[in-house]
Amino acid sequence: MIDTVTDAGFEADVIASTTPILVELGASWCPPCRAMAPVLTQLAREREGSLRVVTVDSDANPQIVDRFGVMSVPTLLLFSGGEQLHRGVGYTAKPKLLRVVDETLGERARLTGGTGRGSLHG
Repeated sequence: MIDTVTDAGFEADVIASTTPILVELGASWCPPCRAMAPVLTQLAREREGSLRVVTVDSDANPQIVDRFGVMSVPTLLLFSGGEQLHRGVGYTAKPKLLRVVDETLGERARLTGGTGRGSLHG
């Protein structure tokens, strides 16, 4: 299941989450965003319990857009332990998205001793 996150709930729903989260910032008028919908739905279903997938309507949530400097949609942000670990812009095919998620979270676990907390740069 894909949840919708808003400016008001971003801290609690994304930053404070103990589960890694893939955030898609998109818009209803955006063809690549609409094309991402089935990819994100499949990913959410396949990774249920280990990865949350959420969407943010970029038009209705300007604070999130400003906070992360979003200039184009779709923008995909991967978070774990309250930190943004990856950013991608534009349509991303499922195989590439799976690879990015697995490699990014795998590297995070390696650097933090499996806790999912800590810095990728330290």
